[in-house]
Amino acid sequence: MQISPKEVIYDSHGLSKEAHKALKTYSLIGTTVPQLTPIQPDCKFVDPSEIKNLIKLKGYFKGSSNTWDHVFDEVMHQDLALCAFGGLASHLERLMLGDVLCNGDILTHEVYRGFLQMDGQALVNLEIFNNSADGGPAGTLYKYLDNCVTSFGKRILRRWVCHPLKDVDAINVRLNAVEHLMTCMETTSTVAQYLRKLPDLERLLGHVKTGIQCPAELLLPTIGKKKLKQRVKVFGSLVKGMRSGMDLLMLLQKEEKLISSLSKVFSPLLLIGNNGLCKFLTQFEAAINSDFPNYQNHDIAETDAETLSILMELFVEKAKEWSQVIDAIGCVDVLRSFAITSTLSTGAMCRPIILPISESRYEGPVLEMKGLWHPYALGESGGVPIPNDLQLGGESAGHCNRHTLLLTGPNMGGKSTLLRATCLAVIMAQMGCYVPCEALTLSLVDIIFTRLGATDRIMTGESTFLIECSETATVLQKATHNSLVLLDELGRGTSTFDGYAIAYAVFRHLVETVNCRLLFATHYHALTKEFATHPRVIMKHMACSFGRNTEELIFQYRLACGACPESYGMQVALMAGIPKKVVDSASKAAKMMETNIRQSFRLSEQRLNFSTLHEEWLRSLISMSRLRVSEFEDDDTFDTLICMWHELKSTGGLASTPVRSQGSSCHG
Repeated sequence: MQISPKEVIYDSHGLSKEAHKALKTYSLIGTTVPQLTPIQPDCKFVDPSEIKNLIKLKGYFKGSSNTWDHVFDEVMHQDLALCAFGGLASHLERLMLGDVLCNGDILTHEVYRGFLQMDGQALVNLEIFNNSADGGPAGTLYKYLDNCVTSFGKRILRRWVCHPLKDVDAINVRLNAVEHLMTCMETTSTVAQYLRKLPDLERLLGHVKTGIQCPAELLLPTIGKKKLKQRVKVFGSLVKGMRSGMDLLMLLQKEEKLISSLSKVFSPLLLIGNNGLCKFLTQFEAAINSDFPNYQNHDIAETDAETLSILMELFVEKAKEWSQVIDAIGCVDVLRSFAITSTLSTGAMCRPIILPISESRYEGPVLEMKGLWHPYALGESGGVPIPNDLQLGGESAGHCNRHTLLLTGPNMGGKSTLLRATCLAVIMAQMGCYVPCEALTLSLVDIIFTRLGATDRIMTGESTFLIECSETATVLQKATHNSLVLLDELGRGTSTFDGYAIAYAVFRHLVETVNCRLLFATHYHALTKEFATHPRVIMKHMACSFGRNTEELIFQYRLACGACPESYGMQVALMAGIPKKVVDSASKAAKMMETNIRQSFRLSEQRLNFSTLHEEWLRSLISMSRLRVSEFEDDDTFDTLICMWHELKSTGGLASTPVRSQGSSCHG
């Protein structure tokens, strides 16, 4: 589930066994499994028309100004959405939380248009919150950045990770704060000591606003006389300790009067008893003459509840200001966390240089990285990060600089790690954090797209290739000139020819039509031939070498110029444990195919009017089919080549060249 819910509510009578099984399957993502709660909605929550009337009658989201009207108009004709909302409202009413919908605000996607956009699949592919091994937090960006000491600070960090900024000035404000904290670690440590003493203020404020408990049960333990003084002191100390050089705390300074006034209101009325409970003071201190008769107003006890009710209302009226104070404190905690991460990092960290989004297609976006390394790829194993340099974009004197990296290299050579490291550096930069580079210059990214890994969805009948194509379709439909696109081994989920054709078409469209910053990792070496001289494409590969044993491949994890000379698939297969006999058989077929393809390239280079290599591919396979099949009787690899030839022939591509296969058949 893309939204990673804490709780899923479903109709206990309206869900099939298959749907319930699918719901459980999709809920098992990460270490925090959402609670599945069956409910039995009242009949009034089943009829969409009744739900519409209920929304108006209850005044849901009345605190959302005009925002709700826009959303309401969109869902008025969506019966399923209305019924789902009815079930939610019914569930909250049973929990005596119905007022949450009346007091709360709603946020639409419009609100987040000012942020860098990432979908749920990008969060999964980049291991932002959950790793791919066991779904836990270890080895994720959130875990790497999380040095927060308050609960509400951790929630703000999570929000920042999901929604990096898209405003240069706002990013630099955060970077200025982080830089200041890094130069004043003693102050940073002092701030952390004060922050650790704070309870979950955000959640306590929510309890006050919703009134889920009686006033005495909620307010007295939380804002008692001594506790209040301690918290006011914490707020005051925090403001004084962070005031120097931090514009972010201007908000806290403005709220000091509010804190002071609230302390004056609550302090005379509340105290903490010896038994840990709170009680009301029915006698007020006053300077009186000793000769004055000792009277006690018994009516005071009767007005305690009324007084507390008034105080509750006054407090709730100022809830927005309190929320701003808490949010500011949480931001300080997050910025302090960034400073700690940047200071204690095992590799080089730098302040990124952020450039505004390019308004003109001809100015071009920029992504320049020196000494880039993956922030948490080493995990707990230690070791030294291996830095790499990468430059995409940046035009000068009318020259169209290259925005696309076409990356080749062996499996396990570090291609996917480099792609992820690039994306993580962009996210961290636009969050306002130092990045794992020696130097980074970045023009703002509006959307990040990732097509990484191979997955399927059995419960919904979606194959690996179908998912790959639908994710790629999203990229083609929504990518802009200022987007960052990561595509890893596109086309591997189908036959070789179909996969190459799709990879070629997608790559060419993104390069020539969208012209965004594109990192394209592939094992289709024909692409490197097709785009070897393209003015917008730069060729790189992940370097490797052989040890003393020629079959022992050593990965260097360094980015080298040019296309990889070969894929080293046979060596990787041996390392993975495939029997040597099988690998030798595959090598024999591969060498034969490579020889024919190289001849095709040489022929195509001599034909200036020939723009693609597909025709020469067909001719190569045709010539290979004329070989004696008896030489490959036990060779499944050669059968695969013959299958490819039959597949191409069935598409009509060989109609102009009638050739007969000599006795070979296609097996499954």
